[in-house]
Amino acid sequence: MERTKYFIIIVIGLFIPVLATATWKTEIYKAYIGNNMPGWKVIIDKMDREKNKSKDFILEMVNYQYGYIAYCIGIGKKEEAEKYLDLAFKNLEILEKQNFKPSEISAYKSAFYGYQIGLNKMKAPVIGPKSVKYSKLSMEQDPQNPMGYIQYGNSQFYMPAIFGGSKKEAVEYFLKAEKLMEKEKLKIENDWNYLSLLALIGQSYMEMEEYQKAKIYFEKALAVEPDYLFVKIDLLPALLRKMSSK
Repeated sequence: MERTKYFIIIVIGLFIPVLATATWKTEIYKAYIGNNMPGWKVIIDKMDREKNKSKDFILEMVNYQYGYIAYCIGIGKKEEAEKYLDLAFKNLEILEKQNFKPSEISAYKSAFYGYQIGLNKMKAPVIGPKSVKYSKLSMEQDPQNPMGYIQYGNSQFYMPAIFGGSKKEAVEYFLKAEKLMEKEKLKIENDWNYLSLLALIGQSYMEMEEYQKAKIYFEKALAVEPDYLFVKIDLLPALLRKMSSK
């Protein structure tokens, strides 16, 4: 399925960096809309070499590592994904020891456990419940944090129905995350996470064969950023081909 191919590349679950450094945020945004993941890697490596990192800086870096790991898993670069996943977990440990932004830490834990499943499907029975647990905890710790809703939505989308998964419920949680993000207009300006969420919702509808709804979200993403190549070149044309074949 096309969604399976692209979904993880745009990230299973999304998050707005807190107090993101304008320079880093802008450079990551440019890399994201231009499909320049080698450039993305250069940025996170530069950030990792910085001295005297603040807690906010580390959390921002985790967000960018989070995006890069998803990309690596999506294109089959397993060793690269494992390397950065290990770095990201260590950064989370630093923040957790200082009790910094508990809801965000829980949400990232949920995402990273999901990545471990992406790297080894055999771990799903053990790690899957952990991912769900931390997504729920994130929502409890901060009902205004979109990341927890996205991670819980991801767990519902990919969990087989026989085990309680529901694609319909998943989309409902993605839409809740969208509303939360859009409450803070300044944060979503030039933010890769917001664009990725719009594409995620569109892909979800596309997977469910609700093509008109998918089209609305792909067009919304392009209205926000006309140069968003992933939607412009890949997702929307693929959707239009499906719609024309009906």
